[in-house]
Amino acid sequence: MSENAFVDYYEVLQLSQSADNETLERVFRLLAKRYHPDNPESGNDERFRELHDAYETLTDPARRASYDVQYDKNRSMQWQVFDQSAAPGGHAEDQRIFSGILSLLYAARRKDTEFGGVGPVDLERKLGVPREHLEFPFWYLKKRGWVEILQSGQLAITIDGVDEIVSREERAPVTRMLTGATQGEDGTAEPAGDQ
Repeated sequence: MSENAFVDYYEVLQLSQSADNETLERVFRLLAKRYHPDNPESGNDERFRELHDAYETLTDPARRASYDVQYDKNRSMQWQVFDQSAAPGGHAEDQRIFSGILSLLYAARRKDTEFGGVGPVDLERKLGVPREHLEFPFWYLKKRGWVEILQSGQLAITIDGVDEIVSREERAPVTRMLTGATQGEDGTAEPAGDQ
């Protein structure tokens, strides 16, 4: 399994790393019924194959141990959206969390337009924000209609959410999107070193 193609099997099965084999089997059976290619309502070949691969890997003790080493390595290298020293609470933190959630869900939806979602546990880990600090943002984003809950239980960005994130990027200063850019006299971004 190459690092470039790393798949979070725990997220695929919507389980924590500590899930036992009985739980793995129960969840797999539930999701397999939903995504089985013969299911006319929600069948999905790719999603079913991913579920099967996850199940086969995580129920075999040797393969799971090997996978967990890669999983932990991948987790430790994951990009944290927020600085851990930020003080909890307040409007500024809420704005960062809103943007972080929408950005992650936007990326997931672009990757898989039909079933592109992210589980709450994975969002918590990727954002580096404890669950209790995500309850209000989840509530707000759902009430605004920017986020929905998929049949799988994962959160996904809606069309209105995509419009919101695109409009936020349009309002963002150009220099924020360019690494190492500086502003010229006319206010336009210039790459560093071209001055």
